[in-house]
Amino acid sequence: MAAAQAASEEKDKPLAQRVQAWPHQVKNYFDELRNEMRRVTWPSRKQVRATTLVVIATVFAFAVFFYFVDLLLARLITSIQMAFTK
Repeated sequence: MAAAQAASEEKDKPLAQRVQAWPHQVKNYFDELRNEMRRVTWPSRKQVRATTLVVIATVFAFAVFFYFVDLLLARLITSIQMAFTK
């Protein structure tokens, strides 16, 4: 709610004041960004490799699963169409 009020007050200011405040706002944004990035815990190389392998294996497993589901449904639909065309 405070952010909405601050945004509303910011729109009420004349353009010249908003332009003058812009460099300070940009500097403030990058300072906050730097502080936030310092708090980030980055995964180790081993963790990245392990999770990447899990993702790749899962993608292949789903690909195989959907291949067989598609094959089954295609045959089922074809057989139903053949039954109604006879």
